[in-house]
Amino acid sequence: MKISIDKYAGFCWGVVRAIEFAEQELERTEKVFSLGDVIHNAAEVARLNNLGLETVSVNDFDKLEKGSKILIRAHGEPPSTYFEAMNKGLEIIDATCPVVTKVQERIKKFVDKEYQVVIFGKKDHAEVIGLNGVTNNSAIIIHSLEEALEKIDLRKPTVLFSQTTMDKQEFAKIADALKEKVEELIVSTMEEEAIDFHAKDTICGQVSGREKKLREYAKSNDVIIFIAGRKSSNGKVLYNIAKEENSKTFFVETKDEIEYSWFENAETVGITGATSTPHWQMNEVKNILEEKFN
Repeated sequence: MKISIDKYAGFCWGVVRAIEFAEQELERTEKVFSLGDVIHNAAEVARLNNLGLETVSVNDFDKLEKGSKILIRAHGEPPSTYFEAMNKGLEIIDATCPVVTKVQERIKKFVDKEYQVVIFGKKDHAEVIGLNGVTNNSAIIIHSLEEALEKIDLRKPTVLFSQTTMDKQEFAKIADALKEKVEELIVSTMEEEAIDFHAKDTICGQVSGREKKLREYAKSNDVIIFIAGRKSSNGKVLYNIAKEENSKTFFVETKDEIEYSWFENAETVGITGATSTPHWQMNEVKNILEEKFN
């Protein structure tokens, strides 16, 4: 059996940056507090916990000693979190992904211009909570065109943003449909100024850019093992893309979830994952399969 690892899989640069921030601080101090799981991958969180990274929430701020170090993960946080940490005398290590920071900055510009802000994303996702916080929690969060049409005032000047890890094609469909119904619609871009629908959107290019390569990789193997944390938003998107191309695509969070019956009559097996899936975890699965079948 030929077993390979998708060379395009692994951490996006925003996640790499956040983990590097955590590891560098842990070299200088015994304890760092991550505001929420630093990454949506249980195995990697456990590894960092062993190094001294402890996961907390804003509600835990009162329990922390003054001067404690708080890591803002790649997803970002609303402005209220920064104010709360400052008032409690906590030290912030800001590892917000620069792509997310850029979206937050752009949203603030449109809030100042009194636009109706619409965000395509998951309302309980950490990134969306941060983006919405920039609007003083006044943004309209949507997950479908139907939801958008129910909630949006079509007469108001409107700007459409996206959570950076959402499906690019679905976002384009929603934007295209809203363009025909909203009197003044801007789809935000990652350029200096927002322009119309045909411009580049605010979905992370490293997530959307993987689609074509992932489809090719899924089709080129008999079986695909897709490794990701169940909390990973882009993991769900990328898994569904692989599944569309190869029905024998199986989602696992850890090596313990692998079932050997999946590989009956398989000659090639591909291992891939989300942008929050570490390479060491994919190598771990590869080694297990090689010991079993080769």
